[in-house]
Amino acid sequence: MSKPMYSFTTPIYYVNAAPHLGTAYTTIAADTVARYQRMNGYDVAFVTGLDEHGQKIAETAEKNGTTPQAWCDSMVPAFDEAWDMLDITYTDFVRTSSDRQTRTVQKFWNDIYEKGYLYKSAYEGWYCVHEETYYAESDLEKNEDGEFICPDCKRPVRHMASGEENWFFKLSEFQEPLLKFYEEHPDFIRPETRRNEVVTFVKSGLQDLSISRSTFDWGIPLPFDEGHVCYVWADALLAYLTGIGYADPEREGEFEARWPMQYHFVGKDITRFHCVIWPAMLMAAGLPVTGTVFGHGFLLVGGEKMSKSKGNGIKPADLVKVYGSDAYRYYFMSDVRFGHDGNISIERMTQVYNADLANTWGNLCSRVFNMVGKYFDGKVPEVPAELKDAENPLRTIAEGLYAKVDPCMAEVNFTDAVAAIQELAGAANLYVEQSAPWNLAKSEETKGELAAVLYNALEACRIMALFFAPFMPRTSAEVFRRLGLDDITAVDDIEAASAWGQLPAGNPVEKGDPLFPRLNVGDIQL
Repeated sequence: MSKPMYSFTTPIYYVNAAPHLGTAYTTIAADTVARYQRMNGYDVAFVTGLDEHGQKIAETAEKNGTTPQAWCDSMVPAFDEAWDMLDITYTDFVRTSSDRQTRTVQKFWNDIYEKGYLYKSAYEGWYCVHEETYYAESDLEKNEDGEFICPDCKRPVRHMASGEENWFFKLSEFQEPLLKFYEEHPDFIRPETRRNEVVTFVKSGLQDLSISRSTFDWGIPLPFDEGHVCYVWADALLAYLTGIGYADPEREGEFEARWPMQYHFVGKDITRFHCVIWPAMLMAAGLPVTGTVFGHGFLLVGGEKMSKSKGNGIKPADLVKVYGSDAYRYYFMSDVRFGHDGNISIERMTQVYNADLANTWGNLCSRVFNMVGKYFDGKVPEVPAELKDAENPLRTIAEGLYAKVDPCMAEVNFTDAVAAIQELAGAANLYVEQSAPWNLAKSEETKGELAAVLYNALEACRIMALFFAPFMPRTSAEVFRRLGLDDITAVDDIEAASAWGQLPAGNPVEKGDPLFPRLNVGDIQL
Protein backbone atom coordinates (compact mmCIF):
# COMPACT_ATOMS: atom_id res chain seq x y z
CA MET A 1 0.00 0.00 0.00
CA SER A 2 1.49 3.35 -1.04
CA LYS A 3 1.95 6.10 1.53
CA PRO A 4 -0.23 9.25 1.47
CA MET A 5 1.44 12.31 -0.07
CA TYR A 6 2.55 15.40 1.85
CA SER A 7 4.13 18.12 -0.28
CA PHE A 8 5.22 21.70 0.41
CA THR A 9 7.77 24.38 -0.47
CA THR A 10 9.90 27.18 0.84
CA PRO A 11 10.32 30.25 -1.37
CA ILE A 12 12.82 29.92 -4.20
CA TYR A 13 15.49 32.06 -2.57
CA TYR A 14 17.25 34.92 -4.26
CA VAL A 15 20.74 33.82 -5.30
CA ASN A 16 22.47 37.17 -4.74
CA ALA A 17 22.19 36.99 -0.94
CA ALA A 18 23.80 34.27 1.19
CA PRO A 19 21.40 32.48 3.59
CA HIS A 20 20.56 34.64 6.62
CA LEU A 21 18.46 34.11 9.75
CA GLY A 22 15.20 34.77 7.90
CA THR A 23 16.04 32.36 5.08
CA ALA A 24 17.08 29.73 7.60
CA TYR A 25 13.92 30.32 9.65
CA THR A 26 11.59 29.44 6.77
CA THR A 27 13.74 26.49 5.74
CA ILE A 28 14.00 25.00 9.24
CA ALA A 29 10.23 25.29 9.61
CA ALA A 30 9.74 23.36 6.37
CA ASP A 31 12.31 20.77 7.41
CA THR A 32 10.64 20.30 10.79
CA VAL A 33 7.37 19.56 9.00
CA ALA A 34 9.17 17.25 6.55
CA ARG A 35 10.81 15.24 9.31
CA TYR A 36 7.64 14.94 11.36
CA GLN A 37 5.40 13.93 8.49
CA ARG A 38 7.91 11.29 7.32
CA MET A 39 7.76 9.86 10.85
CA ASN A 40 3.98 10.13 10.59
CA GLY A 41 3.83 7.82 7.59
CA TYR A 42 3.71 10.28 4.69
CA ASP A 43 5.60 10.28 1.41
CA VAL A 44 7.06 13.78 1.70
CA ALA A 45 8.12 16.18 -1.06
CA PHE A 46 9.98 19.23 0.26
CA VAL A 47 10.95 21.66 -2.51
CA THR A 48 13.34 24.58 -2.18
CA GLY A 49 15.80 26.24 -4.54
CA LEU A 50 17.33 29.37 -6.00
CA ASP A 51 15.89 32.24 -8.04
CA GLU A 52 18.71 33.00 -10.49
CA HIS A 53 17.27 35.13 -13.30
CA GLY A 54 16.56 38.80 -13.81
CA GLN A 55 18.14 42.16 -14.51
CA LYS A 56 19.62 42.50 -11.04
CA ILE A 57 21.55 39.24 -11.37
CA ALA A 58 22.82 40.23 -14.82
CA GLU A 59 24.03 43.61 -13.52
CA THR A 60 25.70 42.05 -10.47
CA ALA A 61 27.53 39.55 -12.66
CA GLU A 62 28.72 42.32 -14.96
CA LYS A 63 30.05 44.32 -12.02
CA ASN A 64 31.99 41.25 -10.90
CA GLY A 65 33.42 40.66 -14.36
CA THR A 66 31.70 37.34 -14.98
CA THR A 67 28.68 35.83 -16.70
CA PRO A 68 25.29 35.55 -14.96
CA GLN A 69 25.51 31.76 -15.01
CA ALA A 70 29.01 31.72 -13.52
CA TRP A 71 27.91 34.20 -10.85
CA CYS A 72 24.94 32.03 -9.87
CA ASP A 73 27.12 28.92 -9.83
CA SER A 74 29.52 30.67 -7.44
CA MET A 75 26.71 31.39 -4.96
CA VAL A 76 25.30 27.85 -4.75
CA PRO A 77 27.92 26.51 -2.28
CA ALA A 78 26.80 29.04 0.36
CA PHE A 79 23.33 27.49 0.33
CA ASP A 80 24.65 23.94 0.25
CA GLU A 81 26.82 24.64 3.29
CA ALA A 82 24.03 26.37 5.22
CA TRP A 83 21.49 23.61 4.64
CA ASP A 84 24.04 20.91 5.50
CA MET A 85 24.91 22.78 8.70
CA LEU A 86 21.24 22.96 9.72
CA ASP A 87 20.43 19.36 8.66
CA ILE A 88 17.88 20.33 6.02
CA THR A 89 16.35 17.32 4.25
CA TYR A 90 14.80 18.78 1.10
CA THR A 91 13.77 16.36 -1.63
CA ASP A 92 14.41 18.72 -4.55
CA PHE A 93 16.57 21.82 -4.95
CA VAL A 94 15.44 23.71 -8.05
CA ARG A 95 17.71 26.21 -9.75
CA THR A 96 15.74 28.43 -12.10
CA SER A 97 18.69 28.45 -14.54
CA SER A 98 18.33 24.68 -15.05
CA ASP A 99 17.09 23.01 -18.23
CA ARG A 100 14.18 21.39 -16.38
CA GLN A 101 12.98 24.80 -15.14
CA THR A 102 13.14 26.09 -18.70
CA ARG A 103 10.96 23.19 -19.79
CA THR A 104 8.42 23.95 -17.03
CA VAL A 105 8.27 27.68 -17.69
CA GLN A 106 7.94 27.39 -21.44
CA LYS A 107 5.21 24.74 -21.23
CA PHE A 108 3.25 26.63 -18.58
CA TRP A 109 3.30 30.04 -20.29
CA ASN A 110 2.66 28.53 -23.72
CA ASP A 111 -0.48 26.94 -22.28
CA ILE A 112 -1.55 30.31 -20.84
CA TYR A 113 -0.82 31.99 -24.17
CA GLU A 114 -2.93 29.44 -26.06
CA LYS A 115 -5.78 29.93 -23.58
CA GLY A 116 -5.82 33.65 -24.44
CA TYR A 117 -4.67 35.11 -21.11
CA LEU A 118 -1.63 36.97 -22.52
CA TYR A 119 -1.32 40.03 -24.75
CA LYS A 120 1.52 42.24 -25.92
CA SER A 121 1.59 45.93 -25.13
CA ALA A 122 3.94 48.82 -24.45
CA TYR A 123 4.67 49.53 -20.82
CA GLU A 124 5.32 52.88 -19.24
CA GLY A 125 5.81 53.18 -15.51
CA TRP A 126 8.11 52.62 -12.57
CA TYR A 127 10.27 49.55 -11.97
CA CYS A 128 12.39 48.53 -8.97
CA VAL A 129 15.33 46.40 -10.07
CA HIS A 130 16.04 45.24 -6.50
CA GLU A 131 12.49 43.98 -5.87
CA GLU A 132 11.97 42.97 -9.52
CA THR A 133 8.59 44.68 -9.28
CA TYR A 134 6.58 47.27 -11.22
CA TYR A 135 4.79 50.00 -9.25
CA ALA A 136 2.11 52.56 -9.99
CA GLU A 137 3.24 56.10 -9.22
CA SER A 138 0.59 56.28 -6.49
CA ASP A 139 2.36 53.39 -4.69
CA LEU A 140 5.72 55.15 -4.55
CA GLU A 141 7.36 57.26 -1.86
CA LYS A 142 9.96 60.02 -2.21
CA ASN A 143 13.38 60.29 -0.58
CA GLU A 144 15.06 63.43 0.75
CA ASP A 145 16.26 64.29 -2.77
CA GLY A 146 12.75 64.13 -4.18
CA GLU A 147 13.36 60.89 -6.08
CA PHE A 148 10.66 58.27 -6.33
CA ILE A 149 11.66 55.24 -4.26
CA CYS A 150 10.38 51.72 -3.87
CA PRO A 151 7.85 51.38 -1.02
CA ASP A 152 9.47 48.07 0.02
CA CYS A 153 13.26 48.45 -0.23
CA LYS A 154 13.39 52.31 -0.29
CA ARG A 155 15.77 52.34 -3.27
CA PRO A 156 15.24 54.67 -6.25
CA VAL A 157 13.03 53.18 -8.96
CA ARG A 158 13.56 53.42 -12.73
CA HIS A 159 11.09 54.88 -15.20
CA MET A 160 10.45 52.41 -17.98
CA ALA A 161 9.77 54.22 -21.24
CA SER A 162 6.90 53.28 -23.51
CA GLY A 163 9.32 52.03 -26.17
CA GLU A 164 9.64 48.61 -24.50
CA GLU A 165 6.91 46.14 -25.31
CA ASN A 166 6.08 43.49 -22.75
CA TRP A 167 3.79 40.49 -22.59
CA PHE A 168 1.02 41.00 -20.05
CA PHE A 169 -0.96 38.45 -18.07
CA LYS A 170 -4.66 39.33 -17.69
CA LEU A 171 -4.54 39.42 -13.91
CA SER A 172 -7.45 41.87 -13.78
CA GLU A 173 -9.82 39.14 -15.03
CA PHE A 174 -9.19 37.15 -11.85
CA GLN A 175 -10.31 39.68 -9.24
CA GLU A 176 -13.73 38.13 -8.68
CA PRO A 177 -12.55 34.49 -9.03
CA LEU A 178 -9.86 35.18 -6.42
CA LEU A 179 -12.28 36.80 -3.98
CA LYS A 180 -14.67 33.89 -4.41
CA PHE A 181 -11.81 31.44 -3.86
CA TYR A 182 -10.70 33.20 -0.66
CA GLU A 183 -14.27 33.05 0.65
CA GLU A 184 -14.66 29.36 -0.17
CA HIS A 185 -11.19 28.45 1.14
CA PRO A 186 -10.65 30.45 4.35
CA ASP A 187 -7.48 28.48 5.17
CA PHE A 188 -5.77 29.32 1.88
CA ILE A 189 -4.00 32.30 3.46
CA ARG A 190 -2.65 31.97 6.98
CA PRO A 191 -2.42 33.48 9.50
CA GLU A 192 -5.67 35.45 9.37
CA THR A 193 -3.90 38.83 9.46
CA ARG A 194 -2.23 37.99 6.11
CA ARG A 195 -5.58 36.91 4.70
CA ASN A 196 -7.24 40.20 5.62
CA GLU A 197 -4.41 42.18 3.98
CA VAL A 198 -4.65 40.20 0.73
CA VAL A 199 -8.45 40.37 0.51
CA THR A 200 -8.36 44.13 1.00
CA PHE A 201 -5.70 44.48 -1.69
CA VAL A 202 -7.63 42.43 -4.24
CA LYS A 203 -10.89 44.27 -3.51
CA SER A 204 -9.13 47.55 -4.36
CA GLY A 205 -8.69 46.33 -7.96
CA LEU A 206 -6.09 44.37 -9.92
CA GLN A 207 -4.01 45.54 -12.87
CA ASP A 208 -2.68 43.31 -15.61
CA LEU A 209 0.82 42.07 -14.91
CA SER A 210 3.90 42.30 -17.12
CA ILE A 211 5.45 38.84 -17.38
CA SER A 212 8.32 39.53 -19.82
CA ARG A 213 11.27 41.79 -20.56
CA SER A 214 13.08 42.41 -23.83
CA THR A 215 15.89 44.76 -22.77
CA PHE A 216 18.13 41.98 -21.39
CA ASP A 217 18.47 38.26 -22.08
CA TRP A 218 19.25 36.67 -18.70
CA GLY A 219 16.06 34.70 -18.35
CA ILE A 220 13.99 31.96 -19.95
CA PRO A 221 12.82 32.86 -23.48
CA LEU A 222 9.08 32.79 -24.03
CA PRO A 223 8.38 29.99 -26.52
CA PHE A 224 5.96 32.12 -28.55
CA ASP A 225 8.21 35.20 -28.66
CA GLU A 226 11.91 34.46 -28.13
CA GLY A 227 12.79 38.14 -28.15
CA HIS A 228 11.30 38.22 -24.65
CA VAL A 229 12.49 36.51 -21.49
CA CYS A 230 10.20 35.58 -18.66
CA TYR A 231 9.93 38.15 -15.87
CA VAL A 232 11.51 36.85 -12.68
CA TRP A 233 8.37 36.17 -10.60
CA ALA A 234 6.64 34.51 -13.54
CA ASP A 235 9.66 32.22 -13.66
CA ALA A 236 10.50 31.59 -9.99
CA LEU A 237 6.98 30.65 -8.86
CA LEU A 238 6.95 27.85 -11.40
CA ALA A 239 9.91 26.17 -9.67
CA TYR A 240 7.30 24.74 -7.28
CA LEU A 241 5.96 22.71 -10.20
CA THR A 242 9.41 21.72 -11.43
CA GLY A 243 10.27 20.33 -7.99
CA ILE A 244 7.54 17.69 -8.20
CA GLY A 245 8.01 16.63 -11.81
CA TYR A 246 5.84 18.97 -13.92
CA ALA A 247 6.57 18.47 -17.63
CA ASP A 248 9.34 16.01 -16.75
CA PRO A 249 9.17 12.82 -18.84
CA GLU A 250 11.49 11.06 -16.38
CA ARG A 251 9.07 11.65 -13.47
CA GLU A 252 5.84 10.58 -15.11
CA GLY A 253 2.83 10.69 -12.81
CA GLU A 254 4.58 12.41 -9.91
CA PHE A 255 3.13 15.86 -10.53
CA GLU A 256 -0.42 14.53 -10.86
CA ALA A 257 -0.01 12.60 -7.59
CA ARG A 258 1.42 15.50 -5.60
CA TRP A 259 -0.38 18.61 -6.87
CA PRO A 260 -1.93 20.57 -5.27
CA MET A 261 0.56 20.91 -2.43
CA GLN A 262 -0.43 21.26 1.21
CA TYR A 263 1.70 24.35 1.94
CA HIS A 264 3.84 27.14 0.58
CA PHE A 265 5.88 28.55 3.49
CA VAL A 266 6.84 32.17 2.76
CA GLY A 267 7.82 35.36 4.53
CA LYS A 268 4.96 37.82 4.97
CA ASP A 269 6.64 40.29 2.58
CA ILE A 270 5.96 38.02 -0.42
CA THR A 271 2.42 36.92 0.38
CA ARG A 272 0.91 39.06 -2.40
CA PHE A 273 2.92 37.24 -5.04
CA HIS A 274 1.88 33.87 -3.62
CA CYS A 275 -1.73 34.71 -2.74
CA VAL A 276 -2.71 36.89 -5.71
CA ILE A 277 -0.45 36.37 -8.73
CA TRP A 278 0.28 32.67 -8.15
CA PRO A 279 -3.33 31.41 -7.70
CA ALA A 280 -4.43 33.53 -10.67
CA MET A 281 -1.72 31.89 -12.79
CA LEU A 282 -2.86 28.45 -11.67
CA MET A 283 -6.50 29.27 -12.37
CA ALA A 284 -5.58 30.46 -15.86
CA ALA A 285 -3.68 27.21 -16.46
CA GLY A 286 -6.63 25.13 -15.24
CA LEU A 287 -4.66 23.74 -12.29
CA PRO A 288 -5.89 23.40 -8.68
CA VAL A 289 -4.57 25.96 -6.21
CA THR A 290 -2.27 25.00 -3.32
CA GLY A 291 -3.99 24.27 -0.01
CA THR A 292 -2.37 26.97 2.14
CA VAL A 293 0.09 29.82 1.81
CA PHE A 294 1.54 30.44 5.26
CA GLY A 295 3.09 33.91 5.50
CA HIS A 296 5.22 33.91 8.63
CA GLY A 297 6.47 37.02 10.40
CA PHE A 298 9.85 38.74 10.50
CA LEU A 299 12.69 38.09 12.91
CA LEU A 300 13.42 41.32 14.74
CA VAL A 301 16.46 42.49 16.71
CA GLY A 302 15.66 45.26 19.16
CA GLY A 303 12.25 45.62 17.54
CA GLU A 304 13.71 46.22 14.07
CA LYS A 305 13.97 43.97 11.03
CA MET A 306 17.53 42.75 10.52
CA SER A 307 19.61 44.35 7.77
CA LYS A 308 23.24 45.02 6.94
CA SER A 309 22.68 48.79 6.86
CA LYS A 310 21.37 48.78 10.45
CA GLY A 311 24.25 46.65 11.68
CA ASN A 312 21.92 44.20 13.43
CA GLY A 313 22.37 41.22 11.12
CA ILE A 314 23.39 37.87 12.62
CA LYS A 315 24.70 34.95 10.56
CA PRO A 316 23.28 31.47 11.19
CA ALA A 317 26.79 30.00 11.30
CA ASP A 318 27.76 32.32 14.16
CA LEU A 319 24.88 31.05 16.30
CA VAL A 320 25.45 27.41 15.38
CA LYS A 321 29.07 27.69 16.55
CA VAL A 322 27.84 28.71 20.00
CA TYR A 323 24.66 26.70 20.48
CA GLY A 324 24.91 23.84 17.98
CA SER A 325 22.49 23.19 15.13
CA ASP A 326 19.86 21.43 17.25
CA ALA A 327 19.56 24.19 19.84
CA TYR A 328 19.46 26.73 17.00
CA ARG A 329 16.58 24.85 15.38
CA TYR A 330 14.80 24.37 18.72
CA TYR A 331 14.93 28.04 19.67
CA PHE A 332 13.52 29.38 16.42
CA MET A 333 10.77 26.75 16.25
CA SER A 334 9.72 26.92 19.91
CA ASP A 335 10.24 30.48 21.13
CA VAL A 336 9.27 32.36 17.96
CA ARG A 337 5.61 31.60 17.27
CA PHE A 338 5.33 30.78 13.58
CA GLY A 339 3.18 33.38 11.84
CA HIS A 340 4.08 36.27 14.15
CA ASP A 341 7.04 38.63 14.22
CA GLY A 342 9.63 37.41 16.70
CA ASN A 343 12.00 39.57 18.73
CA ILE A 344 15.20 37.58 19.10
CA SER A 345 18.28 38.15 21.25
CA ILE A 346 21.33 36.29 22.47
CA GLU A 347 20.08 36.72 26.04
CA ARG A 348 16.74 35.09 25.26
CA MET A 349 18.29 32.32 23.16
CA THR A 350 20.67 31.48 26.00
CA GLN A 351 17.83 31.53 28.52
CA VAL A 352 15.77 29.07 26.44
CA TYR A 353 18.84 26.90 25.83
CA ASN A 354 19.65 26.63 29.54
CA ALA A 355 16.07 26.25 30.78
CA ASP A 356 14.60 23.89 28.21
CA LEU A 357 17.61 21.97 26.96
CA ALA A 358 20.44 22.01 29.50
CA ASN A 359 18.36 21.96 32.71
CA THR A 360 15.31 19.98 31.59
CA TRP A 361 15.85 17.61 28.64
CA GLY A 362 19.62 17.22 28.79
CA ASN A 363 19.77 17.01 32.58
CA LEU A 364 17.01 14.39 32.66
CA CYS A 365 18.89 12.13 30.25
CA SER A 366 22.17 12.56 32.11
CA ARG A 367 20.70 11.81 35.54
CA VAL A 368 18.67 8.80 34.47
CA PHE A 369 21.35 7.26 32.24
CA ASN A 370 23.91 7.75 35.00
CA MET A 371 21.71 6.03 37.61
CA VAL A 372 21.09 3.09 35.26
CA GLY A 373 24.84 2.73 34.93
CA LYS A 374 25.30 2.93 38.69
CA TYR A 375 22.43 0.68 39.81
CA PHE A 376 21.88 -1.71 36.88
CA ASP A 377 25.30 -2.05 35.26
CA GLY A 378 24.33 0.20 32.35
CA LYS A 379 21.41 -1.89 31.13
CA VAL A 380 17.68 -1.18 30.88
CA PRO A 381 16.21 -2.82 34.00
CA GLU A 382 13.57 -5.53 33.87
CA VAL A 383 10.43 -4.36 35.70
CA PRO A 384 8.91 -7.01 38.01
CA ALA A 385 5.60 -8.31 36.64
CA GLU A 386 3.62 -7.09 39.64
CA LEU A 387 4.80 -3.49 39.03
CA LYS A 388 4.34 -3.24 35.27
CA ASP A 389 0.73 -2.07 35.56
CA ALA A 390 1.30 0.12 38.61
CA GLU A 391 0.09 3.72 38.48
CA ASN A 392 2.56 5.77 36.44
CA PRO A 393 2.08 9.50 35.77
CA LEU A 394 4.62 9.46 32.92
CA ARG A 395 2.73 6.81 30.99
CA THR A 396 -0.48 8.82 31.25
CA ILE A 397 1.17 11.91 29.74
CA ALA A 398 3.09 9.92 27.13
CA GLU A 399 0.01 8.07 25.91
CA GLY A 400 -1.74 11.37 25.21
CA LEU A 401 1.27 13.00 23.54
CA TYR A 402 0.57 12.06 19.92
CA ALA A 403 -2.99 13.38 20.21
CA LYS A 404 -1.59 16.73 21.33
CA VAL A 405 1.40 17.01 19.00
CA ASP A 406 -0.09 15.75 15.74
CA PRO A 407 -2.77 18.47 15.28
CA CYS A 408 -0.21 21.11 16.23
CA MET A 409 2.17 19.89 13.55
CA ALA A 410 -0.64 19.72 11.00
CA GLU A 411 -1.35 23.37 11.75
CA VAL A 412 2.38 24.27 11.83
CA ASN A 413 1.97 25.32 15.45
CA PHE A 414 5.48 24.42 16.51
CA THR A 415 5.40 26.33 19.79
CA ASP A 416 2.50 24.35 21.25
CA ALA A 417 3.87 21.06 19.92
CA VAL A 418 7.13 21.66 21.78
CA ALA A 419 5.24 22.75 24.91
CA ALA A 420 3.41 19.40 24.93
CA ILE A 421 6.70 17.48 24.70
CA GLN A 422 8.27 19.62 27.40
CA GLU A 423 5.32 18.82 29.66
CA LEU A 424 6.50 15.21 29.64
CA ALA A 425 10.11 16.31 30.26
CA GLY A 426 9.07 18.40 33.23
CA ALA A 427 6.92 15.60 34.61
CA ALA A 428 9.78 13.12 34.21
CA ASN A 429 12.19 15.34 36.16
CA LEU A 430 9.59 15.76 38.92
CA TYR A 431 8.92 12.01 38.92
CA VAL A 432 12.61 11.26 39.44
CA GLU A 433 12.84 13.79 42.28
CA GLN A 434 9.75 12.48 44.05
CA SER A 435 10.63 8.81 43.50
CA ALA A 436 14.20 9.36 44.80
CA PRO A 437 15.92 6.35 43.15
CA TRP A 438 19.02 7.01 45.24
CA ASN A 439 16.99 6.09 48.32
CA LEU A 440 15.34 3.08 46.69
CA ALA A 441 18.81 1.76 45.83
CA LYS A 442 19.73 1.51 49.50
CA SER A 443 17.63 -1.61 50.13
CA GLU A 444 17.19 -4.90 48.28
CA GLU A 445 13.52 -4.79 49.28
CA THR A 446 12.94 -1.79 47.01
CA LYS A 447 15.11 -3.00 44.10
CA GLY A 448 12.02 -3.85 42.06
CA GLU A 449 10.53 -0.42 42.66
CA LEU A 450 13.88 1.14 41.66
CA ALA A 451 13.80 -0.84 38.41
CA ALA A 452 10.27 0.39 37.67
CA VAL A 453 11.15 4.04 38.36
CA LEU A 454 14.22 4.02 36.16
CA TYR A 455 12.50 2.06 33.39
CA ASN A 456 9.66 4.58 33.36
CA ALA A 457 12.11 7.48 33.19
CA LEU A 458 14.07 5.80 30.38
CA GLU A 459 10.89 5.08 28.43
CA ALA A 460 9.85 8.72 28.80
CA CYS A 461 13.24 9.73 27.40
CA ARG A 462 12.75 7.38 24.44
CA ILE A 463 9.33 8.81 23.64
CA MET A 464 10.53 12.41 24.02
CA ALA A 465 13.40 11.66 21.64
CA LEU A 466 10.83 10.54 19.05
CA PHE A 467 8.79 13.72 19.26
CA PHE A 468 11.82 16.00 19.56
CA ALA A 469 13.43 14.42 16.46
CA PRO A 470 11.85 16.81 13.91
CA PHE A 471 13.16 19.75 15.94
CA MET A 472 16.51 18.36 17.13
CA PRO A 473 17.44 15.45 14.85
CA ARG A 474 21.04 15.04 16.03
CA THR A 475 20.17 14.95 19.73
CA SER A 476 17.31 12.49 19.27
CA ALA A 477 19.53 10.20 17.20
CA GLU A 478 22.15 10.35 19.96
CA VAL A 479 19.59 9.55 22.68
CA PHE A 480 18.44 6.55 20.65
CA ARG A 481 22.05 5.43 20.27
CA ARG A 482 22.68 5.74 24.01
CA LEU A 483 19.57 3.64 24.64
CA GLY A 484 20.84 0.92 22.32
CA LEU A 485 18.03 1.55 19.80
CA ASP A 486 17.96 1.47 16.00
CA ASP A 487 18.23 4.49 13.70
CA ILE A 488 15.47 6.94 14.61
CA THR A 489 15.15 8.11 10.99
CA ALA A 490 13.70 4.68 10.13
CA VAL A 491 10.55 5.46 12.15
CA ASP A 492 7.56 5.86 9.82
CA ASP A 493 4.68 5.52 12.30
CA ILE A 494 5.38 7.81 15.23
CA GLU A 495 2.02 7.05 16.84
CA ALA A 496 2.78 3.33 17.02
CA ALA A 497 6.45 3.90 17.88
CA SER A 498 5.52 6.12 20.82
CA ALA A 499 3.22 3.56 22.47
CA TRP A 500 4.37 2.93 26.02
CA GLY A 501 6.61 0.03 26.99
CA GLN A 502 8.68 -0.61 23.84
CA LEU A 503 12.13 -0.01 25.33
CA PRO A 504 13.64 -3.52 25.57
CA ALA A 505 14.92 -4.64 28.97
CA GLY A 506 18.61 -5.44 28.82
CA ASN A 507 19.47 -2.81 26.22
CA PRO A 508 22.81 -1.13 26.94
CA VAL A 509 22.51 2.42 28.26
CA GLU A 510 25.39 4.87 27.86
CA LYS A 511 25.58 8.06 29.91
CA GLY A 512 27.90 9.96 27.56
CA ASP A 513 28.80 13.64 27.70
CA PRO A 514 26.13 16.26 28.53
CA LEU A 515 23.80 16.74 25.58
CA PHE A 516 23.57 20.48 26.25
CA PRO A 517 26.34 21.93 28.45
CA ARG A 518 25.13 25.05 30.26
CA LEU A 519 26.09 28.40 28.75
CA ASN A 520 26.82 31.74 30.35
CA VAL A 521 25.56 34.62 28.21
CA GLY A 522 28.48 36.75 29.34
CA ASP A 523 30.92 34.29 27.78
CA ILE A 524 29.27 34.28 24.34
CA GLN A 525 31.24 36.03 21.61
CA LEU A 526 29.71 36.42 18.14
